[in-house]
Amino acid sequence: MIDLHAFPTPNSIKVPILLEELGVPYTYHPVNVRAGEQKTPEHLAMNPNGKVPVIIDSDGPGGAPITIVESAAIMIYLAEKHGRFLPIDPVARVRCLEWLMFQAAGLGPMFGQAGYFLKLAPEKIPAAIERFHTEARRNMRVLDGRLAEAEWLAGDHISIADMATFGWIWRRGFADVDFSEAPNVERWFNAMSARPGGARAVALFSV
Repeated sequence: MIDLHAFPTPNSIKVPILLEELGVPYTYHPVNVRAGEQKTPEHLAMNPNGKVPVIIDSDGPGGAPITIVESAAIMIYLAEKHGRFLPIDPVARVRCLEWLMFQAAGLGPMFGQAGYFLKLAPEKIPAAIERFHTEARRNMRVLDGRLAEAEWLAGDHISIADMATFGWIWRRGFADVDFSEAPNVERWFNAMSARPGGARAVALFSV
């Protein structure tokens, strides 16, 4: 059994998508980041960085419980444990990890910073808005280029790279980015949304 501590954020939704696709049972424990619950002593004991998502796997390595933080690390752990969605073929595996890291180090942070300076910052800083919104749009075009040549980010089959990227495209409006420059991303997003795992994860976070 997996205990999932999360909130309806782009990073959090990655994990229930993967758990639903794997068919692994889990219990969802909401952590209201708007109310600061990720900074409580109880949550900081699980993740000293005060972020979501966090999972606790009661059947970790050697049968002992393990707590895991950082969404990309969680996804690699689960995919390797269950032998799905992280390709065995060396080339496909590299492609999967490339695009997983592109999301973690590029697309996600740029979308997040664009959204912050556009909508949440206490004062408007034009240079910051221009920098991060431009980068968010550029990252969207990079993603579109990949999906123009491949059905899924790792190639012919869905992988954790797709599931990780879905959340930020799901919340693309936060960064004021749309599909006007990215028709291939739109095709991919619709395919992801139609899968049972994506639909159930969105429904979980819509309650």
